[in-house]
Amino acid sequence: MDASLEKKIADPTLAEMGKNLKEAMKMLEDSQRRTEEENGKKLLSGDIPGPLQGRIQNIGEQGHISLLGHSLGAYISTLDKEKLRKLTTRILSDTTLWLCRIFRYENGCAYFHEEEREGLAKICRLAIHSRYEDFVVDGFNVLYNRKPVLYLSAAARPGLGQYLCNQLGLPFPCLCRVPCNTVFGSQHQMDVAFLEKLIKDDIERGKLPLLLVANAGTAAVGHTDKIGRLKEVCEQYGIWLHVEGVNLATLALGYVSSSVLAATKCDSMTLTPGPWLGLPAVPAVTLYKHDDPALTLVSGLTSNKPADKLRALPLWLSLQYLGLDGIVERIKHACQLSQRLQESLKKVNHIKILVEDELSSPVVVFRFFQELPGSDPGLNAIPAPSAAASAVGRERHSCDALNRWLGEQLKQLVPMSGLTVMDLEVEGTCVRFSPLMTAAVLGTRGEDVDQLVACVQSKLPVLTCTLQLREEFKQEVEATAGLLYVDDPNWPGIGVVRYEHANDDKSSLKLDPEGEKIHAGLLKKLNELESDLTFKMGPEYKSMKSCIYIGMASDDIDISELVETIAVTAREIEEDSRLLENMTEVVRKGIQEAQVQLQKANEERLLEEGVLRQIPVVGSVLNWFSPVQASQKGRTFNLTAGSLESTEHTYVYKVQGSGVTPPQTPTGTRTKQRLPGQKPFKRSLRGSDAISETSSVGHIEDLEKMEQSSGGQEASEANSHERHPEAPAPPEAEPPGALQDGAQGLQDDRPQVEEPESLR
Repeated sequence: MDASLEKKIADPTLAEMGKNLKEAMKMLEDSQRRTEEENGKKLLSGDIPGPLQGRIQNIGEQGHISLLGHSLGAYISTLDKEKLRKLTTRILSDTTLWLCRIFRYENGCAYFHEEEREGLAKICRLAIHSRYEDFVVDGFNVLYNRKPVLYLSAAARPGLGQYLCNQLGLPFPCLCRVPCNTVFGSQHQMDVAFLEKLIKDDIERGKLPLLLVANAGTAAVGHTDKIGRLKEVCEQYGIWLHVEGVNLATLALGYVSSSVLAATKCDSMTLTPGPWLGLPAVPAVTLYKHDDPALTLVSGLTSNKPADKLRALPLWLSLQYLGLDGIVERIKHACQLSQRLQESLKKVNHIKILVEDELSSPVVVFRFFQELPGSDPGLNAIPAPSAAASAVGRERHSCDALNRWLGEQLKQLVPMSGLTVMDLEVEGTCVRFSPLMTAAVLGTRGEDVDQLVACVQSKLPVLTCTLQLREEFKQEVEATAGLLYVDDPNWPGIGVVRYEHANDDKSSLKLDPEGEKIHAGLLKKLNELESDLTFKMGPEYKSMKSCIYIGMASDDIDISELVETIAVTAREIEEDSRLLENMTEVVRKGIQEAQVQLQKANEERLLEEGVLRQIPVVGSVLNWFSPVQASQKGRTFNLTAGSLESTEHTYVYKVQGSGVTPPQTPTGTRTKQRLPGQKPFKRSLRGSDAISETSSVGHIEDLEKMEQSSGGQEASEANSHERHPEAPAPPEAEPPGALQDGAQGLQDDRPQVEEPESLR
């Protein structure tokens, strides 16, 4: 607290409170100084112990001041009634006067509330009491005879109309949504001409137009309605005009746009200084103009309870601490951040800014886009023909998924920016930057905005390449047998594919255990390849069947190799799983067949040896005089062929039978050879600028060696036949000289291959 404030305080209680606040500020400054000296290694002595220790964000001195106001309010409430009444009245009047002067709202009153929409509900009660004189006596009967109408913009915050009806006890037909401009003007501004038409229709039906809620910065994109024109319409029909929005903060600046400045002439407005100034636990404020204190008391806008007046104490302390210069500086800094981002994004290709026409808006909304071939960006609002509607719809869904991925990536890379991802009805998925609501709390600086722009530029190549590779991936999957392309509009990657196994029921949408097992093995195999792509498994967009989701990609991805690898690997997994499943049945049948054959062999042996040899004593004597030369016969089971084989070959020749040669593992028809260190699914590096000068020679030599090793011998034989088509057959013996001459001639006729200069 400074000395100028102490001079203005005449009451002894206020002077004592100012002295206590000065001591509290000194304690806070000493605590902060000790923390800086310890470099954050030790906790503050006043930190909250237990599970909350170390989890509370750094709120700064102004945050401590606002939090101190709640404790001070509890302390003040213990004073005697007379002193408490004077003190609370002084705090309330000073805070109201300061807010009205800062935000250019002359001769206004203030209502402080915790819930942002609570102030508007109280204003609606005031409007009802003002327009219905007998409402206090007759109540609902007055409203039934002439129903009130509340007009809200279609771009208003979601759930506002339902909240008002629940608080006021009005039916939902009392709400009237005014559409926004569709042809002329902004897509998020209220259509004034259509509003007048709605008002005239309601008057003809015997209804009473009661209140209109305008936006000075819509909740979505920060657009401002034509408040000046709306004020004229409201004065003409006797309608209460209430304004809310983030752009009302710019009223504290030296330069204010005319559309926002017109809000100072409205009947009421709602301000949220807590997020604007980075003040925690600070109430919202509704400024209004009304001359009848009895109606404001009945409506709940004023109260005689000291506890209600003490709601303004945290804001009163914060305004004292910041001062006018501090308040203006924070709002100005937030507006400068938005302008800095807007100017930087204008220079980035494939980024569209949705608030480009409003230079004073502190909200920046942007999205990634890529125009269709031959399309005109100026005709986006015109409905496309039915033939191209499906293509435009697919492009819209693809861009929405990519913008959702872009927003999440930017939020992780630049957490200080306070970005939010939202879905708009016309534009689709967008990213919003609203520094007035986040910069003061997060401490956003200009360097964070520059980092945000750099991150956007670094993600653009991945976005554009992924969008371009999607169609190629779809064509390759549709041309590959056994693969099914799944059109998932919510997936931001290259695409989604499902392998159709032999027992796959295409008409069923239920869970497929066999397919899930195959896709789980396929996912494991793909992740083991250590490529730059990310693979995930999940249910299909419209069914419970498992699919493989392929993530974002760069421009050097070979789609044909990727699709072929997926098809071949899935086929191998299916064959392996089928072999394991059939193994039990094959082994069981083989054992049964072996038992039958062994029993048959025993019967043949009995017939061959005779009955006498089976008698114990006679058989031994007979075998001693005439031994039986019987060969040992057994059976072996070949798992590869799935058949029984005799063991006679093993006992006679003392070697193991070779059996049937197992089938070769299926491989892709377009499998290419990769260079050492080259990751899977990468395109060939031949002729690429990515090859360095030190490694280009070795890579080219490896490529040429691999190409020449496969067909070198065939090329040499074809070359010799072409050069000597009529050469006679060589004789059986020739003199050594002739051989040497012939060899010398071959060496002379051999073509000389000149070495390229790049390989020398």
